[in-house]
Amino acid sequence: MRRIVTLLSFLFMAAPAMSQTLRGLIISDQTGETIIGAVIKADGTTYHTVSGLDGSFVIRNMPKGDYKITVSMVGFITETRNLKLDNGIVVLPVIKLKTDQKELSTITITTTQQKNNDLQARNLERTANQVMNIVSARAIEISPDLTVANVIQRVSGITIERNNTGDGQYALLRGMDKRYNYTLVNGVKIPSPDNKNRFVPLDIFPAELLDRLEVTKSLTPDMEGDGIGGAINLVMKDAPAKLLISANIATGFNTLFFDRPFYTYDKSQIQTQSPYELLGAAYPSQSRDFNPGLLDVKKMGTKPNLYGGISLGDRFFKGKFGVLVAGTYQNSLRGSNGTYFSFNTATSDASNLPVLTNRSYRTFSEEQTRAGLHGKLDYRLSENHKLQFYGAFLDFGTYQVRDDRRTDLSVGYDPENNNYNLSYNRRFRYTHQQISNNTLKGDHSFFGKRFAIDWSAVYSKATNEVPDNSQVHMASTVRKGVENPKSVVVLGGAERRWEHNSDEDKAGYLNFRYSFGSESMPVIISAGGMYRDKQRTNFFNEYQFRPLDDSKPAGTQTNLIEGTDWNSYSGIKFTVFNPFGSPGDPLNYGASEKIGAGYLQGKLTSKQFEVLAGARVENTSQGYHLEHVVAGLQNEGEQEYTDLLPSINLKFKLNDKTNLRTSYYEAVNRPSFFEIVPYRVVNDDFTEAGNPNLKHTVAHNADVRYELFPKASEQLMVGAFYKKISNPIEFGMVLQGQGSFYMPANFGDAANYGLELDYTKYAYNFGIKVNYTYTNSNITTTKLLYFNNPDPSATEHVLVKNVDEKRRLAGQAAHVANFTLLYKSIAKGINAQMSLAYTGDRLFAVSRYVDNDIWQSGFVQLDASAEKKFGNRYVVFAKATNLLNTPVKDYVKAINPANNKAPGYETFHHGTMTRSDTYGQTVLVGLRFSY
Repeated sequence: MRRIVTLLSFLFMAAPAMSQTLRGLIISDQTGETIIGAVIKADGTTYHTVSGLDGSFVIRNMPKGDYKITVSMVGFITETRNLKLDNGIVVLPVIKLKTDQKELSTITITTTQQKNNDLQARNLERTANQVMNIVSARAIEISPDLTVANVIQRVSGITIERNNTGDGQYALLRGMDKRYNYTLVNGVKIPSPDNKNRFVPLDIFPAELLDRLEVTKSLTPDMEGDGIGGAINLVMKDAPAKLLISANIATGFNTLFFDRPFYTYDKSQIQTQSPYELLGAAYPSQSRDFNPGLLDVKKMGTKPNLYGGISLGDRFFKGKFGVLVAGTYQNSLRGSNGTYFSFNTATSDASNLPVLTNRSYRTFSEEQTRAGLHGKLDYRLSENHKLQFYGAFLDFGTYQVRDDRRTDLSVGYDPENNNYNLSYNRRFRYTHQQISNNTLKGDHSFFGKRFAIDWSAVYSKATNEVPDNSQVHMASTVRKGVENPKSVVVLGGAERRWEHNSDEDKAGYLNFRYSFGSESMPVIISAGGMYRDKQRTNFFNEYQFRPLDDSKPAGTQTNLIEGTDWNSYSGIKFTVFNPFGSPGDPLNYGASEKIGAGYLQGKLTSKQFEVLAGARVENTSQGYHLEHVVAGLQNEGEQEYTDLLPSINLKFKLNDKTNLRTSYYEAVNRPSFFEIVPYRVVNDDFTEAGNPNLKHTVAHNADVRYELFPKASEQLMVGAFYKKISNPIEFGMVLQGQGSFYMPANFGDAANYGLELDYTKYAYNFGIKVNYTYTNSNITTTKLLYFNNPDPSATEHVLVKNVDEKRRLAGQAAHVANFTLLYKSIAKGINAQMSLAYTGDRLFAVSRYVDNDIWQSGFVQLDASAEKKFGNRYVVFAKATNLLNTPVKDYVKAINPANNKAPGYETFHHGTMTRSDTYGQTVLVGLRFSY
């Protein structure tokens, strides 16, 4: 036994000496950047590996001996090293691979620098003229995200506003509302399909069409000036250098519908045009003019979601002509389950506390379809002249059923005897949005490329239609816990609404660039301008219905009861209450916006610094006209203004891997067309109105950022920003004449400031990405405050007045963070990541009453994705989102003891919860092919 122990001890002690480990680092001789994926092997043996995410490699368990080590990588000259392994761990000196450059006697081979991976994304951030963040196509491809809106939440300083099904929809940059940034496609602004505003819903863009996503946080004079928060540029895929064929297909499900049915309806029953559109304003519509079958809901079991895409590209005519065509399609089931509390502000005791008025159980069932077609052509007339054409068509449709079961907590509510009133609301809504963009661009250079001209001609159109948007309203009572049959609400039993709008842009861009100076200190002077003519049309038509069955006895003809008078919604007999619809509504309008701009900027570069400075002038002419004259309203409006927008961006290059940036720029924000139209919408206790006298916003913006890029794909960026905003556009209560209206207005000045941190680090096969943003702001809003009448003899004991309240900007969260853990094995063809996104408490909706703003609680979303490569062509992948199924909760920062008896009442964050939504997890698996 002692001999066995001695022998084992000897073997364990000898193992380190017999088993050797080889380590090293691979970098580019030309750039000094680490090289990922280089193949390292010991010739004549089976020992081999590849360099990891930080360029390092390790080969373990090699016997002692003499080896010839070969290092190879596509595009680089193969290197060899002879070495002797005899002492445990051997670390090779840094291996520098030289770029493989081949010159052919009379042929020039030109390739496009690849910009769709993380290495190039970091390089673009390092060399950019301004403060920006970039997400590469490869990062998007391996992420859990399927739309641009969900991708962009991973960028520092950005929060997303979600739609009813929990998907990201709009981006908020640096705590600024979505109105304060704009969206570009290949550097060209696109119109919005939104029916009220000019910002673009990012969930309309499939992520797989992107080459990279650029978020610019400080503007330069050659950029359009209405980006106080910044600008989002979607850079679409380019024509490849050689034949490209790629495709993907995936399927999955949403777990929400494992526990409840998915509700849908007969889509063929949707009437694309209203009776008013078909037959004219004079036609008195009747109930037979509307399809009753649209109102019947259908239960459907879970069906798989479907995602697919294909890309084809190549170059022809000796590389002069490049073509890329890509298409994508998504069909998915989304939804939510939620509890909502409506509330009023206590007035009788002047406490200004929230008083819960009803509780709703609300479910959404939504089928979403996304289709995108993207084409890029480029033709190189010569080395100095190039033409490009880009065309895109995006289509987004949703079929939605919303069910709402509401308990009235204010009228007839008797919890002791289990008596209360119920109401039911069911909505059938189809929304169809499209964006098309066509851009022809030319790039020309002269005099040895010292003088250059580029131009663009752009035609874009965005449309939105919501045809036959239908709602049905029911009422019921519960007495001693027993619910009576439902009946149709007499005054307002149903509505059917048609809406559509379009934004049409025609734009031209022209830029000149002249380069001079020395090789050590080049200077570039740029000048140019743009002109855009935007035309908008908006249509609104609504019909209201009341129950009426004239076959019933007098006095009961409007009391239509379920099970007695009807069994399905299509069986309800209605009469049209307003047979002519609402053609005179001020939401029927036309609007235009003409913007002319010019700029002059200069860029000076030395070994130690870069400075880019200049100014932009923008002239805006904006107006509207109501399609139908409405008495008492301003039926036409027009405003024109000119802004001078200076900017300066400084970059100090502390060394080849370290920058210190500082910048200042001035920017504007224009009112949306909807905001300046004098519409009136009467709600339960206030009237919402437009404001033709709304002024545009002007802001002064300052940035400073420290940037360190220790390796090609790693970074550390720490920055701070400050924004001084004049005439910000916010909604609040405004007194006009004898009335008070909830409307957009300019409430003085605001300040917005914060800190940002980005950190990316790799260690062989593992990596982490972390970012954090702190944002704070202050703005003053006019609100309503109830107070006790100081005169005890007065008949009115409680009075109301306007007061100014300071708050943060709407939509803003103080704390936003993202953490991603990555694993990548090039040798095994495995990529995996887990991403955690955190958004702190944010101001969700501004109340018209003091201390009654609605806040959204902190939200944590955990997502994961993985892929495995088989051979050189095939990849199997999986994505999973919202793994924690974190509920989204809204609350008011006040507690009213009077709400304690309300069913489902919950205090939350020392306040009153007003909403809680869950969305379920989404999982998909798929196959990707590339050639």
